[in-house]
Amino acid sequence: MQQQNTLFIGKVLLHHEELPSTNTYAQELIAKSKPIEGTVISTFRQPQGRGQVGSKWESEPDKNLTLSIILYPDFLPPQQNFALNKAVALAVRHFIAELVQLQPVWIKWPNDIYVGTRKICGILIQNSLNRTTLASTIVGIGVNVNQTIFSKDIPNPSSLQLENGKEYDLPTLIPLLCHHVEAMYLRLKSGQFANLDAEYLQHLYRYQQPTLFQRSNGEVFWGSISGISETGKLLIRVEEGGEEAFELKQVSISGFEGS
Repeated sequence: MQQQNTLFIGKVLLHHEELPSTNTYAQELIAKSKPIEGTVISTFRQPQGRGQVGSKWESEPDKNLTLSIILYPDFLPPQQNFALNKAVALAVRHFIAELVQLQPVWIKWPNDIYVGTRKICGILIQNSLNRTTLASTIVGIGVNVNQTIFSKDIPNPSSLQLENGKEYDLPTLIPLLCHHVEAMYLRLKSGQFANLDAEYLQHLYRYQQPTLFQRSNGEVFWGSISGISETGKLLIRVEEGGEEAFELKQVSISGFEGS
């Protein structure tokens, strides 16, 4: 693996030929010991990857980046944990945008990364809390890199190879990803909450654009995304009403299978 040009993220890189789930391995590692902050667990073969709310993350062997980063954001109170979500999503968005320069790269709430209308990356963040702060965080990141054929069950997928028409050397991408995550994490740690909030909204998919949404009960309505609450709820200004706040899976974009 290539040397990490970072202060701490990726300085310890535990790469495995295959792991069922890098997040699960990271959880076990934290339970057994306290690995240093920035420890990265990676594999190019992950048959049991997980997405948001129990969904599965499909990844063809030896084609994609699948890794987890261990952090100790004890400077954040639990009620501000979505600030970390924003920082990580921005970091991965910048990583993708550096490689895909001919298409807009968006953050689709809460933290999927899209090129245009196609999903290229998923992020799963798992926090462990104590009474007053976040004790530890596992940041799981899956980036579609060289995969070009996807299951029909996966809506609107893309990959770096599909976008740019070339194959990538997976190990050389890890240092670049670690660099972007560390830069955003340090901005968060230095208290740049307002700047990160503004930047997240700047890159938020469908922000302030009239959109047809669908509630979890099937009801459709017109509205526009007006912001994100401090706790990470999606704020939508409903066309025939006021502003409403939604948790994950309570609302989706109507007719958009990747919601």
